[in-house]
Amino acid sequence: MKAHTGDSAAPVGEGGSRRGGLTTGEVARRLGVAPTTVRTWDRRYGLGPHAHTKGRHRRWTAVDVARLERMCALTATGLPPAEAARLARTEECPTAARPERPDAARRVSAGRRNRAASGLRLGDVRRECRGIARAALRLDAAALDELLLAAIAEHGLVTAWTEVIVPTLQAVGRKWERSGEKYVEVEHFLSWHVSGALRRATPRTVQGRPGATTVLACVPGENHTLPLEVLSAALAERGVPVRTFGGALPVESLVAAVRRTGPAAVGLWSQSRTTASRPLAQHVAAMEWGVRGARRRPVVLTLGPGWAGRAVEGLARPPGLAEAVAAVESSVYP
Repeated sequence: MKAHTGDSAAPVGEGGSRRGGLTTGEVARRLGVAPTTVRTWDRRYGLGPHAHTKGRHRRWTAVDVARLERMCALTATGLPPAEAARLARTEECPTAARPERPDAARRVSAGRRNRAASGLRLGDVRRECRGIARAALRLDAAALDELLLAAIAEHGLVTAWTEVIVPTLQAVGRKWERSGEKYVEVEHFLSWHVSGALRRATPRTVQGRPGATTVLACVPGENHTLPLEVLSAALAERGVPVRTFGGALPVESLVAAVRRTGPAAVGLWSQSRTTASRPLAQHVAAMEWGVRGARRRPVVLTLGPGWAGRAVEGLARPPGLAEAVAAVESSVYP
């Protein structure tokens, strides 16, 4: 399933297909903008395809797309659209007219264009990452929601998170660190919309069952909740009952939640080593409930980079989302 764009799709390569180039919808997905934005730039600023093709749908060549990428890069810096369009029309793209080169050289050039177009060092990533990064830099809420939901629908939650969302979040984080917190609003904006997309893509809450529920919480002092949100969504997608308690849950509240739900598994997220608490993890792992003679303990998962170098003996530490989902499923359905 892909986002509806209003243009008929055709199989194309990076520089346009044998049929004559990209459709407006395909260009919009690549740039991380709405198709209406591409059409507006064409109508208002003259940034449409140079070559006219027969038929109802217009086709965009590699040169046309390079001009629009320049437009995206300029508007992402805060330049007014009219001025950005003027520069995009007058500045020749240095790679547009170059002849074909060997694959290795072409990949290097593509990496440079990707970084220039989005303002982020994305490297060798999926096409969707570049579009999402551009939409985030422009603070384009509508386009960002559409692109995130399309990635989740096409790839599934686990792959979309691992191969699309995380690389983009990391690139935004690096941009923020290098710029002296200049782009902190972009990071917050992107995280907020990722959280919203996860909720919209998640099926209805699964009814809890005794001994089959999973409790997910950030350890005290930890407020990075997004990784827990995606784990919660991925488990719900698989029919696993989940109770998620979000950021910085106090110790007393965590213990009370575990006692009240009697979970099969407890996931404790820590982003920083300063928040990872071995005594807390050991205490939760030692908790018991149930009737005498059939007492149970939860499987405790230490999640996140904060537990690196602070492994707790006997407790699982899944390295990624897929492994965490598998560990929970094996605890709930042994």
